[in-house]
Amino acid sequence: MSNIIGIDLGTTNSAAAFIDGSNAKVIPNKAGNTVTPSVVYFAEDGSVAVGEPAVNMKLAAPNRTVTGIKRKMGIDENVNVAGKKYSPQLISSYILKKLKNDAEDYLGQSIHDAVITVPAYFSDAQRQATVDAGKIAGLNVLRIINEPTAASLAYGLNDYTHQNIVVYDLGGGTFDVSVLELESGIFEVRATKGNNHLGGMDFNARLTDFIVCKYKEETGIDLTNDKLAMEKLDEAAERAKIALSEDESAKIEIPFITADEHGPRHLSCTLTRDDFEILIGDYIDQTMALTAEAIAEAGMQNDDIDKIILVGGSSQIPLVIQRLSQLIGDKIMSGINPLEVVARGAAIQAGIIAGEVKGMVLVDITPLSLGIEIDKGLFVPIIERGSPIPTEAKKIFTTVEDYQSSVEIHILQGERRMAKENTTLGTFTLTGIEAAPKGEVSIEVTFNIDINSIVSVSARDVKTGESKTVIVNTKTGLTDNEIRQIIEDSNIDGITPNNFIKMFDDAEEGRDIIRKIEHLLNNDNADNSLHADIEAAIIFFDKAVDERDFFAVEKYLGVLKDYLSELTISVQENIAKEEFVYR
Repeated sequence: MSNIIGIDLGTTNSAAAFIDGSNAKVIPNKAGNTVTPSVVYFAEDGSVAVGEPAVNMKLAAPNRTVTGIKRKMGIDENVNVAGKKYSPQLISSYILKKLKNDAEDYLGQSIHDAVITVPAYFSDAQRQATVDAGKIAGLNVLRIINEPTAASLAYGLNDYTHQNIVVYDLGGGTFDVSVLELESGIFEVRATKGNNHLGGMDFNARLTDFIVCKYKEETGIDLTNDKLAMEKLDEAAERAKIALSEDESAKIEIPFITADEHGPRHLSCTLTRDDFEILIGDYIDQTMALTAEAIAEAGMQNDDIDKIILVGGSSQIPLVIQRLSQLIGDKIMSGINPLEVVARGAAIQAGIIAGEVKGMVLVDITPLSLGIEIDKGLFVPIIERGSPIPTEAKKIFTTVEDYQSSVEIHILQGERRMAKENTTLGTFTLTGIEAAPKGEVSIEVTFNIDINSIVSVSARDVKTGESKTVIVNTKTGLTDNEIRQIIEDSNIDGITPNNFIKMFDDAEEGRDIIRKIEHLLNNDNADNSLHADIEAAIIFFDKAVDERDFFAVEKYLGVLKDYLSELTISVQENIAKEEFVYR
């Protein structure tokens, strides 16, 4: 077994896996679950909780809890958490560090290397941000691979027959669809489409909006003005969405959701599957249109598809399965949990790198064209979309002004004819070119995409040899020095929030002690002189738990333990005295 793990860094949930012999196995976290919620909580004392403990804090401290950070990856925008700003890379690194720590505990060895998956339609900036997050978490990211490609690897192990596969990946925050051709152990991506802002979070929002409108009609109360009420409703919408995949209806009951001049108000409503399907129908239509486009772009017909692989929790929605079957036919594969399949595939890619998995080759593609802006604001692709990666391509350009001494290279990604309608990846200036009339200088521009889909661009004056090369690193990318500084500033090694998790354990232990104390106080042999002091200690303990005061919880837990010991001794002594008198 190698010490390389595969990681699915998801919008809603994340997972890690490893190769054990010939099988990819998902690593359970400390709570025993194979998926970890991609939720991060920042405590007042500076500690950080990830996963289930962070989810538990979402209602109590929504302003300190971050969800859906994947949607902000690659964006030059920090996240404000209780007045402090954090980069998306740093927040994602906490999730990765949690997965790394859990893997080390489970496998009993240090983990340094990882393969991390991203949506197929992630831009270069988003991929670079993911690599940066891995570095901050202490991981050497050996390769970034696309999520649909990873899923196909998970299903394709030991299968060498020719197959055309559609991977439909509908997760919490993103949608991807890829068409792959599998033959003799070679997985070749033929086409990919996607939308980085379409997923289960949007379905939840539709459900929430629907319930808010109904509640306002019935009561006149606008719940959007109550942040805590909306947090409760968001959680209820998520549960209802999941329930509606199994049942025809789901009941939402939220007591004390809000209050008005008449006192506390409750929410009770029933949602049907038909309601839900109407609410999200246009979203599902978008995914089906992208699926059809991907099949056509791959040069195939619907009948050419042999299998459909479903990835992501939202892919289990009955309407999705129904519409896919109508579009392509009844070809959906089963057998691997859609929440685990991407992590398993990432582990297989890790196994290929480590030499543990033989006879398999992955050929991925770039989802969007890459090129530069030329005169009159036009975009010229140099690497066309759908090109297998890694790859390199060159084109010759010339000057547009007489005797100009420099040329600015504007690097873009997209499919639009006009440069301004595409995504800017970066700019750089080539200086020292030959002074000559316009059109006489030849500038060779070379684009290179590595195995992780990270882009580098170079330009050189063919005659003078003057050149410049840049790794496309948009302003959202981080330098090595910036990454080191973030690691120092964030104290990443302290990510396991021992005092935070200990507080929950202490609270549970304290409640157990209180039950024992109350039982003893009802005993006629108990020392009643302690009653008032014990009641005060219980009040202070409960207050500390409610306020999430870690140190006060620990302090009053100790006090309660002492009182329990005193009461136990007093009861035992009084019983002994009674027995002595009786004798």
